[in-house]
Order: sequence, then C-alpha cells, then structure tokens
Amino acid sequence: MPFLDFVMNNRRWLGGGFLLTLFSSYGQTFYIALSSGRIRDEFGLSHGEFGTLFMAATLLGATLIPVVGRRIDSTRLENYAVFVLAGMTGSMLLIAVSNHVAVLFIALAGTRMFGQGLMPHAAMTATGRWFARNRGKAVSVVALGHQFGESVMPISFVAIAAVAGWRSSWLINAVILVVIVLPLVFVAMRTDRIPGAAEADGGEEGRQWSRAEALRDFRFWILLAGLLAPPVIGSVVFFHQVYLTEIRGWALALFAGSTPILSLFAIAATILTGVLIDRFGAIRLVPPMLLFLAVANIALGLVASAVAIVVYMALMGVTFGMFASVFGAILPEIYGTRHLGAIKGVATSAMVIGTALGPGLSGWAIDAGAGLPAIIIGLGAYSLAATPLMGWLAMQGFNPDRKPVA
Repeated sequence: MPFLDFVMNNRRWLGGGFLLTLFSSYGQTFYIALSSGRIRDEFGLSHGEFGTLFMAATLLGATLIPVVGRRIDSTRLENYAVFVLAGMTGSMLLIAVSNHVAVLFIALAGTRMFGQGLMPHAAMTATGRWFARNRGKAVSVVALGHQFGESVMPISFVAIAAVAGWRSSWLINAVILVVIVLPLVFVAMRTDRIPGAAEADGGEEGRQWSRAEALRDFRFWILLAGLLAPPVIGSVVFFHQVYLTEIRGWALALFAGSTPILSLFAIAATILTGVLIDRFGAIRLVPPMLLFLAVANIALGLVASAVAIVVYMALMGVTFGMFASVFGAILPEIYGTRHLGAIKGVATSAMVIGTALGPGLSGWAIDAGAGLPAIIIGLGAYSLAATPLMGWLAMQGFNPDRKPVA
C-alpha cells in the first residue's frame, strides 16, 4: 500500500498516536530547560542544585513507569490515554503554581513520568498492537510527533512566556492539553482498529512473551544496552553543549542554530526507517543505527573545526530518526503484543533512567578531570563496539516460538 494512502486510510489511529508524541514534548528535557533559568532564580537554586533536583525527579518518575505502564495491557486504550493526559495536565499545573521546592520536585517527577515516559508509551503500545504488516510505517508516522515537537514547542513556549511569563506559559499549555488534546485523543482511540478482510494485519501472531519471560532472557538486556544508546548518548552531548562550545571556541548560536539540520535528517530517517522495518524487520536496523551514532560522536570528539557540528547534527538526525521508528516497532516484533505494555514499560523506564544518569555521571567525570571530547569519543567507541553484538542478535534471531534464554 502506498505510504500516503496508508496514512489517510488510518488517519484516526495514527493521528491519536501523533498527538500523544507531539505533546509529550511538555515532559522532555529540552522543553523543561526553557524554564530552568527562572526556576533557579525564584527558588534560589544553583546550576548543580537544580540539576540534582531534576535528576532525582526523573529517576523517581522512571521507577514508577513499569508499574503504571503495565496497566495499559488491562485497560481500554482511550481510558488509559485520558488517565495519562490528565496526569500530565496536573503535573504542569503544579509547575505553574509551585511555591516550594518539594512541590516543584513532585511536579517535575510527574512531567517526566507522564510526559517523557507514559505519553509516548501509550502511543507506541497502541500502534504496536493495531498494526503488524505495516507496523514500521505506522510507528514512523506516530514518531514524527517527537520531531515536530522539538521544532515547534520551544517557539510556542518562548512566545507565550514573553507576553505572560513562564508560569502562565505552563498554565496555558496545560489548558490546551486538557481542553483540546485530551478530547481529540479520546475520540481517535476509542474505536479499535479492525483490519479489512484483504489486509493481513493486526492480531496476535507467534509466541506472546510475558514480562517475566522477557526479563529472564539475557538477550533482552543485551538488546537494551544497544537500542537505548542513541537517547542516552545524545542527552550527554546536548546537556553539555555550552561547555563543549566553550572549550572548542565555537559560538553557542552556531551549535544551537544547527538543530534544523538535525530535524530535517531526523524526519527523513524516521519515514524511511518505517518503510525499511516493514521490509527487513526492526532488529536488523539496530546495527546501522549504532554505526551512525558512533561516527557522529567520534567525529565530534576528534575534529576541532566547526564543520564537526554540521556532520554531527546530520548523523545524529539520522540516528534519532531511526531510533524513533525502531523503538516503536522492535518490541512487538520480538515479544508479541499481548503483554506489550508491561515489557515496553521496562524499556521506557530504562531509557528515562539512562537519560537522567548520563548527564549527571558525565558531569561528575568532567569535575574529576576527564575531558569532554574524550568522553564523547568514548561514547562513540561504545556504540562502535555494540554494533557487531547487535548484528549477532539480528542474525541469530528471536524466534517467537523459542523459549527464553536464562
């Protein structure tokens, strides 16, 4: 089926997932960071104190994701989406009215759990269940919400904050979420997708792994060690971008202003990867994804010229685009859809924990005397070393009828 025809025929379900990933931007690091300066000023926090508060809140939210995330397996999708959106709205309202560090901590934990974690979790779990033959194309469309969010949401926040202040910006966006987004997602997801008679798609095929079986399989943990490298490594570099530009002698505006390159390559890679997943399978695309990641970071760490910025943004755009589609498709492809929410909740939690620990641990390493370029090269080397291991996983396969390997 042609890509555009597929999108139009399934616009209800793809649209609901797209809205969830798009507005999950409210819980992402790049969006919360827009308020960091004002938060530090009003609460009297240093950079380190706010960083520690943010990391602790993220870790708390991440530990709750597997518990709350598995409920999607026993709850109607539209009801689960409403619960997640309501939780995100409440967390945003708490940020807007917070007058104590303890309240701010709870609000940040909520935005990280519901926004960064459970909104994409709901979107991708629903998409993974609804589609099988065309799962790659489906998750690529839903994942585009992340790419558009990174491009549009910061602009909207800055525009509102310039007129009404940063607290009012959180308040207004919370109202948008509950008044506009929540009803649209509910309407989109309340009708189950039933494939047509001519479309061999959807349903449960092969062995359906339970979460306990997946966690006992050592290959699950090897897979996560490679699969989650892009968001974790990317969080390290972008968190320390100011320091990197200082030691390289680059203008910060040059680095930040190159993000449209990243966005363009990410959008193209997201769509192309979705098509390739339907043809070759998601597991086979993990090794090339890691190669792009390795070259991007090794180049950034070795090359002192500003041309490294362009190379890095282009290659990381490809990497992030591939990850967005692969992460949505690989778990239902391997473990089935019956317990997808429970299994995916663990993977999402691990991702959130990794993106919290990465900047913190690398910051401590810098304080201990490690050079940031050397750290970046080391992260690239890790990606390079993980590539053949992921290739081995792809070659030996996850036979759906095969028992877990303890």
